[in-house]
Amino acid sequence: MTNTTSPTAELSAVGVSIWLDDLSRERINSGGLQKLIAERNVVGVTTNPTIFAAALAKGEAYDAQVSELAKAGTNVSDAVFEITTDDVAAASDIFRPVFDATGGFDGRVSIEVEPGLAHDAAGTFAEAKRLWAKVDRPNAMIKIPATIEGLEAIADTIAAGISVNVTLIFSLERHRQVINAYLTGLERAKAAGIDLSTIHSVASFFVSRVDTEIDKRLDAIGTDAAKALKSKAGVANAQLAYQLFDEEFSSERAKTLLDAGANKQRPLWASTGVKDPSLPDTLYVTQLAVADVVNTMPEKTLEATFDHGIIEGDQVTGSYAAAGAVLDAVAEQGISYAEVTALLEKEGVEKFIVSWNELLDTVSAALEAAK
Repeated sequence: MTNTTSPTAELSAVGVSIWLDDLSRERINSGGLQKLIAERNVVGVTTNPTIFAAALAKGEAYDAQVSELAKAGTNVSDAVFEITTDDVAAASDIFRPVFDATGGFDGRVSIEVEPGLAHDAAGTFAEAKRLWAKVDRPNAMIKIPATIEGLEAIADTIAAGISVNVTLIFSLERHRQVINAYLTGLERAKAAGIDLSTIHSVASFFVSRVDTEIDKRLDAIGTDAAKALKSKAGVANAQLAYQLFDEEFSSERAKTLLDAGANKQRPLWASTGVKDPSLPDTLYVTQLAVADVVNTMPEKTLEATFDHGIIEGDQVTGSYAAAGAVLDAVAEQGISYAEVTALLEKEGVEKFIVSWNELLDTVSAALEAAK
C-alpha cells in the first residue's frame, strides 16, 4: 500500500516525482526497492558509475554472475556491461507498474553511457543504442552528459526514439542548449514517423555542487556580504532553470511538438544531498518543490525528507526575481558564474571517469578471483 500521509507523499502531491539515486543487486533481490515504492513514494531510480562501483565493491549479490562470466572468459568491459544492464533491467521490471500507471512519466530506471565517451558524440550515440537494446525495457532511460559533444548525441538518441536522462547540467545556458537538442531530436523523430508520446526525457540540473564551489569562493572573500550569500546560489540557479523550462516549453516550436503527442523534458534536481553539515538536510528538496519536476535523492536525503521534511507547496514559481538577485549578488562579489559552471562540468566528467575505472578494477579483481 502506497504511503499517503508522509512528507514524501506531500511532496508527490505537489507534483514532484521522487526517484532514488542508488541501485544495487542486493536492493533488488531483498525487496528493498519494492519497499521504497510502497513506503517512501519512490517512483524511479537513477544510477551512475559511482553507484555501480559502490554496489559491486560490497556484498555477495554479484558473486554468482561474476563466477559465470569468469568461466566464460568474458573481458572486464563486457562483464561490466552485462552486470549493470542486468541490474537496470531487473529494476525496470520492479517499476513497470508505476510506468504503466503514470503513462510512462515515472517508473524510470536510468543507466549512463560510459563516461569516457563524454566528448565523443558518435561514440555516445552508439553506446546509447547498445544499452537501450540490451536493457530492452520501455521504462529505461539512457543517461548522456550535457557536454557540447553530448548535445549532438542527445538529439541523435531522441531522434531514434530512445528516452534520455541528460546529466551534468550546471548552467542555464547549457540547459537552454539541452532543451534545444531535445526539441531537435523530437522534430527528427516526428519526421521519421516515430510516435512522440513514447519518448521521454529529463534534464538533470545539479544543485549542491554549485553551492559547494561558490561557497568555497565566498569563504575566500570572507566579508559579511560574501558570507551572507552562502548556500543560496544552488537553489537560485535551479529555480531559474525551472523558469527557463517553463518559457521554452511555452514556445511555438515546443507547442507544435506537444500538440503532436510529445512530452515536456522535465527538470530533474540532481545532487540534492546536502554537503554542508550546517544546512538543513532537506534543503534541496523542500526549497525546490514544484510541479512537473523529478528530485533524485540519495537514500539518506530520502529518509530525512520522510522523517522531518516540511513541504510547503510550490517554492519555485514565485521565486525568479529573488533568484536572479542572488546570482547577480554573487557576480558582484567577483565570482564568475560561467567559470564555476564550466569547472563543475569538467570535474563532473572527470569524477565519473575515476568511478568508472574503479568499477573496472573491482570487476577485474572479482573475475580474477573467480577463475
